[in-house]
Amino acid sequence: MQRPLLPEDRIDPAIRDVITSNHRDIIDEVEAAIAANDVVVVGMKQNPFPRRARKALTAAGIAFKYLEYGSYFNTWRRRTALKIWSGWPTFPMIFVKGILVGGAEDVQKIARFRRARASVDRGQGREAGQRVTRRRDPRSSAAPWGMARAGLSGNALVPIQVTRRSG
Repeated sequence: MQRPLLPEDRIDPAIRDVITSNHRDIIDEVEAAIAANDVVVVGMKQNPFPRRARKALTAAGIAFKYLEYGSYFNTWRRRTALKIWSGWPTFPMIFVKGILVGGAEDVQKIARFRRARASVDRGQGREAGQRVTRRRDPRSSAAPWGMARAGLSGNALVPIQVTRRSG
């Protein structure tokens, strides 16, 4: 993936240091958290989506580090530096084992997948006359939502499908 960035030779040498150091402290803090923790959630106050992501991770039993930067009323310039650095346009930003996996909706999908898979692995969800089947995701050879690369799944399964046996 090649993101469009203004090439360095098209930036005046007099302002390169300004660009390089612009809110570098916040980027360094996030990078340090990513290096030290398997799951990092970067969010902000008053935004319901970071809260939803944290709730989904907690419900799935996934430990995470949460970093919060300001609110709608302040610190927007510092948060913009994170958006430019990551290329992700919204908060939260979820990193799993150093890989940006998306935002709140993406982590909710991961959490639902893990809960469904765990219940299948424990043999739950089976009632008399029911069979639990796993099926491959027809859209991908990898686990959904980049989970295989992030180390959150062992194979390319989608959430369980429960069918009734006749007879």
